[in-house]
Amino acid sequence: QVQLVESGGGLVQAGGSLRLSCVASRSIFSAIALGWYRQAPGKQRELVAQITGVGRTNYADSVKGRFTISRDNTKNTMYLQMNSLKPEDTAVYYCNLVITFAETYWGQGTQVTVSS
Repeated sequence: QVQLVESGGGLVQAGGSLRLSCVASRSIFSAIALGWYRQAPGKQRELVAQITGVGRTNYADSVKGRFTISRDNTKNTMYLQMNSLKPEDTAVYYCNLVITFAETYWGQGTQVTVSS
């Protein structure tokens, strides 16, 4: 079993920045992929950003140029740097870790609220 602990969410004004962190209880070096998802009230969960084990990234069109996903294998941690935040970015953000195609883990979620 793998536990993922998220942090970094909060309340910020439009145009501001936040950095989300997700710490895994085991090594993430061999992971197939890591990702960040979000879900707003009344909306479906959507993929925000993804990074593969070899460093390839993928972003939702709505966040391209504003968000950056990264990983630090020495700290077993993944990050989501969010800049130029907009009110429509308001959601609960979840980190996701894929060890194998049959072994996937989720963080507890962290609230991001963007005002104005």
